[in-house]
Parts: sequence; structure tokens; C-alpha cells
Amino acid sequence: MPVIELTRDFVSALLPQRREDSNKGTYGKVLNIAGSVYYQGAAYLSSLAPLKTGAGLVTLATMKQVVNNLAAACPWVTFLPLETANDECIAQNAFSQVKDYIDTYSVVSLGPGLSTADEVSGFTKEVIKYLTQTNKRAVIDADALNIIAASDIEHLYTNAVITPHPMELSRLINVPVEQIQKDRVNYALQAVQKFGCNVVLKGNKTVICTTDGNVYINTRGNSALAKAGSGDVLTGIISGLIAQGGQVKHAAILGVYLHGLCGEIASKTLTQYSVLATDQIDCIPDAIKQIR
Repeated sequence: MPVIELTRDFVSALLPQRREDSNKGTYGKVLNIAGSVYYQGAAYLSSLAPLKTGAGLVTLATMKQVVNNLAAACPWVTFLPLETANDECIAQNAFSQVKDYIDTYSVVSLGPGLSTADEVSGFTKEVIKYLTQTNKRAVIDADALNIIAASDIEHLYTNAVITPHPMELSRLINVPVEQIQKDRVNYALQAVQKFGCNVVLKGNKTVICTTDGNVYINTRGNSALAKAGSGDVLTGIISGLIAQGGQVKHAAILGVYLHGLCGEIASKTLTQYSVLATDQIDCIPDAIKQIR
């Protein structure tokens, strides 16, 4: 199977266009279901990145304590406070609160910082079931992937993209990490076949496998991206691109390339040692300029 190496010319054609006669509704709405008491930063990063990438509006659906802590720090985001279990995570019965919102948003991002506690696990499985039933465009990452791996969920759908790192993929397909790393393309394709969705296998030379059978390799980025929170930024970038009307597979391809560029740009002044996830978000505008 041919593997396509991503280039600037290739991804530039995927960049959403902006119009003079537009408003925030033109560029879509992201419903980001994320966060728990111990992982509030993940909710922040995955909510801010879509806006910086061009989405018109982001709503963070999370536990009430996280809303209270982030509202002042993130005034660009709207919030949906959800019922809480044990003051630690989203409660299972919170699904009834988000169900109607899912229908009215352009894309759902699910997973950053959720935790895998029993209550939020039950909630997440209900959300995934509904996303699957409605074929909702979605980015599924982080703890949502770990919950899938530990559940009886055997299949997703074509409008979803999952973004595992090698350990998360190991749990999803029950293959050791060392084996995956020796043949990353093959095992990413296995995940596509198993789950019926688009797959982004993160890491050095990130692999993107789409449901139409194509394989793409990203060569942009560096060790600056090997930092906590980078995956949350990538989730936000991809969801922001989907919100603007792009196909899920195209958003995954462009999002990975764009994120890699952010790492390169940030490290020019900060070095590869000192780039934080927030620095990656700050570099999104310059990365878009390079792609344009």
C-alpha cells in the first residue's frame, strides 16, 4: 500500500477558507467533553486550541468544579457544567445533560483529562454509543480511548477519528507497544479495520490512516512536542478544523501537520527543551501562515 508523505503543498489545499461575510456560526461549534478534578489543564488546552485554529465557538462540558476554576482563565470558552461524582469526575447521569447539545454542535471532542473512574466510564460509553448512532463527527482521545479499551465497545464509525499514542493503541488492539513501534503503519491500519474509523497514531513520524484505506506520514515536528498536554492541543486543533466544515480525514491530516509545525516554530526561540503545550497553541497562527 502506498504511503503518502505530507508536504506543505499537499496540506495547504485542505486549509479552511475564511469569508468576509461571515460570523461565528460560519466556522462551526465544538462541544469539548473533557476534564476532571486532577486533569483540569487538559480541558483548558483542548478547548483553547480549536478557537485558535479558527472554530467559531467552543463549549466545554465538564464537572462544575472545573468550570469554576477555568471560567476566569478562559473567557473565550462557554461552559456546560455537568453533574459530578464524588467531587472528582463527571457523573454517569450527566449524559442526559449533554445529549441535546451533541445534536446542535458541529463536532464533539471527547476524552482529554476525563479520568477512567467508574462513573465517568459509564458516562463516556453512553456518549460514544450516541455518537455512533448519530454518526456524529468526533475526535476521541486520551481517557475515552482507555475506557473503550476496557469496555465491550468493538466498533466506532466513519465520522470519528481516534488519536492514540502507542500505549493507548496497545490497549485498543491488544498488541505490545514494542511490536507496534516496529510496524506503526500496519498496526494503525489494523485499528482502522477493527474500529471502522480514522486513526492518528501519534509519535515520531505520526501515522494517519483513513477509512478510505489511505496512509499518510507526517515528518514535521520535533522533540518539543514530547511534553504533557501536546495531545490535548492536537485534539483541539483537529476538532477546530472539523468544525469549520472540513472532512474528518482531511482535518486529521492537516491538524497533525499543523501541530508539528507549531513544535518547530516554538522551539526556534524556546529550544526543544522548554516548549509548553500553551506555547504550541501560541504558534498556531504562524503555522497557519506557513501553510497558506
